[in-house]
Amino acid sequence: MSFGPPMTPTIIKQLLIANLAVFIAQYGLPMVNEYGMIVPAEFWERGFLWQPFTYMWMHSTQGFGHIAMNMFSLWMFGTPLALAWGPKRFLRFYLVCGIGAGMFIATYPYFMVPFDPTGIYAHTLGASGAVYGVLLAYSLTWPDRTIALIFPPIAFRAIWLIPGLFLMTVMFSGGQSISHIGHLGGVVVAWIYMSRTGHAGALSFAQMKFRWKRYRMRQKLRAVKSEEFERQREQDERRKFH
Repeated sequence: MSFGPPMTPTIIKQLLIANLAVFIAQYGLPMVNEYGMIVPAEFWERGFLWQPFTYMWMHSTQGFGHIAMNMFSLWMFGTPLALAWGPKRFLRFYLVCGIGAGMFIATYPYFMVPFDPTGIYAHTLGASGAVYGVLLAYSLTWPDRTIALIFPPIAFRAIWLIPGLFLMTVMFSGGQSISHIGHLGGVVVAWIYMSRTGHAGALSFAQMKFRWKRYRMRQKLRAVKSEEFERQREQDERRKFH
């Protein structure tokens, strides 16, 4: 059992410093907040094409909880990946997940305009999309590792990390403004990325197809065994009467 990785690679340190530097800049430079966050209407209608990149370096300035949780998760789960993959591959993956999640955030509200016409003017910021992509990559790379949480005090295999986080986010978010679509976007982009590179593990198309065939085969075997059991039972009943 251990808490955190044995060492922190340079790429993780640089990402932590970059996020912290932007967080500090948000207090002194109003234009960072004004133009850096994703606003779907500004991205699609005003040409603010940089927002799916800039939003992922920003965090809520109403306290330190937002940036602290994201940076802790990046350090805890991103470090093993960075050590295993190398800095270039990890940075590319991190940026792809963050920008991909940003595109989800910028696009999804337009599909919901008939139900929520104000959604295209909502502001979104944070590294959660990229971090959720990192969490998925960790859970697919080491699915059998045991993760123990402090709150709630439970332990589970890493493969259940993402479903567990989504469940906890929905249950304990309360009145907080959380971009669930951003989290989902980061996970989807990460899975597609890993599937195309052959590193999706148990959740790849090939593995899911294999598991489905194996499930169907097991169902057929159970049916055959059930028929044999019933046939044997009927034969035993006949012997009793004779």
